[in-house]
Amino acid sequence: MNPLRDLFGLDPDLVFLNHGSFGACPLEVLAELQRWQRETERNPVQFLGRRSGALLDDARSALAALLGAQAEDIAFVPNATHGVNLVARSLRLQPGDEVLGSGLEYGACDATWQRLCDAAGARYRRAPIALPLVPQDFAAQLMCHAGPRTRLVFCSHLASTTALVLPVAELVAAAHARGLPVLIDGAHAPGQIDLDLDALGADYYTGNGHKWLCGPKGSAFVHVRRDRQEALEPTVVSWGLVEGTGGHTGFEAFVGRGPLQRRLQWQGTRDLSPWLALPAALDFHRRHLGPEVRQRCHELACDFMHRVCARLGTTPIAPDGSFAQMVAVPLPEVDAEALRSHLFERHRIEVPVTQHEDRVFVRVSVQGYNEPAELRQLESALLSQLEGA
Repeated sequence: MNPLRDLFGLDPDLVFLNHGSFGACPLEVLAELQRWQRETERNPVQFLGRRSGALLDDARSALAALLGAQAEDIAFVPNATHGVNLVARSLRLQPGDEVLGSGLEYGACDATWQRLCDAAGARYRRAPIALPLVPQDFAAQLMCHAGPRTRLVFCSHLASTTALVLPVAELVAAAHARGLPVLIDGAHAPGQIDLDLDALGADYYTGNGHKWLCGPKGSAFVHVRRDRQEALEPTVVSWGLVEGTGGHTGFEAFVGRGPLQRRLQWQGTRDLSPWLALPAALDFHRRHLGPEVRQRCHELACDFMHRVCARLGTTPIAPDGSFAQMVAVPLPEVDAEALRSHLFERHRIEVPVTQHEDRVFVRVSVQGYNEPAELRQLESALLSQLEGA
């Protein structure tokens, strides 16, 4: 057993190859989360009303250093889908407007854009992306669908269903050349891919702390370029939109801070501990999940992909460089839910079986606590089921 596994609370009888869905939080980070919850309750008025602003500043500064960003351009949100909704609801679409996304996006975010576009009489245009992916063609494949009414370009950094790392730097440059703002959904990126958000230059970037950074559930962020911050509307209207409030409102912790912090952090009473515990997760990640470990995970994932594809007669959907610690292995035609259930119920393997268009994949996440033997277990279980069908 990998000694790193003991630092997590995972079921020892489970083969856990699904870190990508909800992450897994180390025990020491959970202890820090609970410490902040206890600290809150020692004097909730002082903690929330007078201390929280400075504490969140410190947590944002720690996160900004990892992201290659400035702390004042970051606000905490519960998850990346919340961040997408925040930007989407601030766009103020008009009839005939279009939002351009790729055909590889996360279903919940597709649903967000479709619902808001339908309500505004606008259109959510999903550009088809050919697989196998040719990375150098991606930006052109997407941008050829932009038109005179396109208001924003939306794209995942690392696609959920297919596990593809998409070339967002090229996409941002191509969109900006046409005067179009860009929102990047980086739900899976932090902790799996090195980031430099200032250099990337996307207008909006949202990402999760609870996945590959191993933070608590509820720790995520939105990064907003300075010239876009004033136009961002919070999903909850509270004291952060009332200038000059303080004193009896309990809002003095945020008075004088930038528009992101004033508008987005103070939205009524809520648990701040996942965000305050995030620096502990960053420290854990630095100590245990550094570049060498992530490279080992990438190689294990890609080796698994090539072995299974060779046995099943399928072809990888991208070169190895278009994957990080997750791979989506194409399968023959199969009932996706029945296969997922079989792997879990019969073999105690937790792994998603995903679908993109008319294709089925097993999406394997390899984290530092995983061992080659676990991938061999999945390989054996998959092949026995699929080759025997």
